[in-house]
Amino acid sequence: MTTGSFPNTRFRRTKSSDALRRLTAENTLSVDDFIWPVFVRDGENETTAIPSMPGVERLTVDRIVRAAEEAATLAIPAICLFPYTDPSLKTADCAEAWNPDNLTNRAIRAIKAEVPEIAVMTDIALDPYNIDGHDGFVRDGIIVNDETVEALVKMARAQAEAGADILGPSDMMDGRIGALRAALEDDGHVNVAILSYAAKYASAFYGPFRDAVGASGALKSDKKTYQMNPANGDEALRLVERDLREGADMVMVKPGMPYLDICRRVKDAFGAPTYAYQVSGEYAMLKGAAANGWLDGDKVMEESLLSFKRAGCDGILTYFAPAMARILNARKA
Repeated sequence: MTTGSFPNTRFRRTKSSDALRRLTAENTLSVDDFIWPVFVRDGENETTAIPSMPGVERLTVDRIVRAAEEAATLAIPAICLFPYTDPSLKTADCAEAWNPDNLTNRAIRAIKAEVPEIAVMTDIALDPYNIDGHDGFVRDGIIVNDETVEALVKMARAQAEAGADILGPSDMMDGRIGALRAALEDDGHVNVAILSYAAKYASAFYGPFRDAVGASGALKSDKKTYQMNPANGDEALRLVERDLREGADMVMVKPGMPYLDICRRVKDAFGAPTYAYQVSGEYAMLKGAAANGWLDGDKVMEESLLSFKRAGCDGILTYFAPAMARILNARKA
């Protein structure tokens, strides 16, 4: 790559007005880029604030339907459901995970009955239902792989039957994508998409999320035996390649901003639909700094989201989805 010399080449020319800056922008944000993660709780017409995630609440199923209506009005394509499970329903066998009438499945059916146009994404992992707080079964202190995959298949079947459009396996067990895809095909759910958490790191940025789903107190030890080592990048490409080969339609890097290099490498290597999750810790940091007046909240929100597009992402799971959608829609009005 070569550029001309000064003064024939002046990079400031294309920065000299708003019109020229817009004409020469390499990346743009759109409402079509967003998946909005929401937290569902039991009860009726109630909300619960999540202190470590300012502005985010757990919502009862009827309130989740209203959130889906809001998303549709804002033209956000999809929401993603995460349940806050009553501690009394958390067990070693995690049977609530595939209960057809668990919180997630009730919310899916309610949304699809009233807001059918919104895509509903779900979470596939055992941690919301596991008394040990892990994404898989714990046997003698070890998170077992193959037995967990069998349970995840039952969970996926229940969610697909309830009407989920996108399944999000976040467990990081080996072989789960192939098993899920085979089950969906066998059951006739051929159009249910899999957005694989293909490169999910054992990160310290998940703390507020674990508060939101009630997993913080339950988790015993850590998740380093199945989530990725933050030191590794090549491994992420191997995992993405495997998941695509096994039947994933889309792949995700999680967390987002600390792993933008991985997003770029994944997109360049495979060209597949690539997503990032701007996780709870990223959200909490920006919201906390804005609340203290240290940063301009709207500006850093937009800048952070644009960084994902620059890194090659096709979309972003972000708690900022409604706020950013309002800004983007107002600009078009």
